[in-house]
Amino acid sequence: MQHFSAKLDAWIVDGVRTPLVDYCGPLGHVSPTDTGIKVARAVLERSGVPAADVDSVITGSMAQADFDAFCLPRHIGLYAGVPIAVPAILVQRICGTGFELFRQAADQIALGYAELALVVGAESMTRNPIAAYTHRTGFKLGAPVEFKDFLMEALIDTAGPVTMIETAENLAKKYGVTRADVDAFAALSFERALKAQADGFHAGEIVPVVSEKFELDGYVTRGIQLPRKVAQLDRDTHPRPSPIEALAGLRTVYPGGVQTAGNSSALVDGAVGSLVASDAYVRKNGLKPLARLRGAAAAGVPPELMGIGPAPAIRALLERCGLQLSDIGLFEINEAQGAQTIAVERELGLDRDKLNVNGGAIALGHPLAATGVRLTVTLARELRRRGLRYGISSACVGGGQGMALLIENPDA
Repeated sequence: MQHFSAKLDAWIVDGVRTPLVDYCGPLGHVSPTDTGIKVARAVLERSGVPAADVDSVITGSMAQADFDAFCLPRHIGLYAGVPIAVPAILVQRICGTGFELFRQAADQIALGYAELALVVGAESMTRNPIAAYTHRTGFKLGAPVEFKDFLMEALIDTAGPVTMIETAENLAKKYGVTRADVDAFAALSFERALKAQADGFHAGEIVPVVSEKFELDGYVTRGIQLPRKVAQLDRDTHPRPSPIEALAGLRTVYPGGVQTAGNSSALVDGAVGSLVASDAYVRKNGLKPLARLRGAAAAGVPPELMGIGPAPAIRALLERCGLQLSDIGLFEINEAQGAQTIAVERELGLDRDKLNVNGGAIALGHPLAATGVRLTVTLARELRRRGLRYGISSACVGGGQGMALLIENPDA
């Protein structure tokens, strides 16, 4: 099987995110550019790193969620206070985008383009547009009007054609995953997320979101405006008590299938920011970084089995870095669908006690381009809390790919 893999050597200085807020909720009218600016400012403030030191801005956002979406990378950098001469770029690997942001930051550092990169994944699932691609020349008499829900259509891989849920159903059949298996996995995801929330773990990576303005001297003021009755957002909104009995009562998406709205990833809006630095920058500034980036890998799989992508990506990553599965203390694998994550677990022989220990996307949500950054920051924090050395974050990618990152706890 063909794959891309590389050793990396760069530092994750810190990471911070907004709460992940349910689809059509209080962040529904906020541009991902502005949630991106929010986390960019927050990670710079929390780390104590001057915005003037940033050499590169690397961002990800899948949805065309605003009319100025093309400028999202540039606006995030500028309104975060990064020098006007510093360039910005948008990266796209669908659900693997957040990992790709880290890889490209580490690559830029290795090639000498940068000593410090600002990495931001920002996504508004709510603001995916109702779109048409066939009416630029007008509406012909009697011709079909082809406005469609972009988000709904984007969940179909037209090469199959196959929906993302169908790819999980295919894996359920291949790996013998039952409806009861998937509901039990989902119930555990909710249980772990609620515990992490109650214990204050998630709060350690969240910056509260309020209505505020983002000023930039000489330019138009941007900002976040929450609904009138919402003063502050400071916690993820999707985690809720979800016992197996309740999940078992939900209707499956496809007759005879295993996937439901309760055991698939939640639609949420949110953003995550991080800083990636060279060894020289960390030493020069006396920083205590969160984790070290050690490797990245991406692999292709059949589109109809899209969700198995993390398995070959993780295997390629381990081979490239000279490690065994037993060397890895914790895994964060995106829960795109419950059956998909269980299939990866079974393919690799993972210990569930090491997997998504603070809940996953079924409970917390999956804001596409932001997810990989969130998984990696969460993983780094948990490695430090447990005193473990190595962790892998990973996700499947629509179209038939998987991507994985290896990080190391510097204190282990």
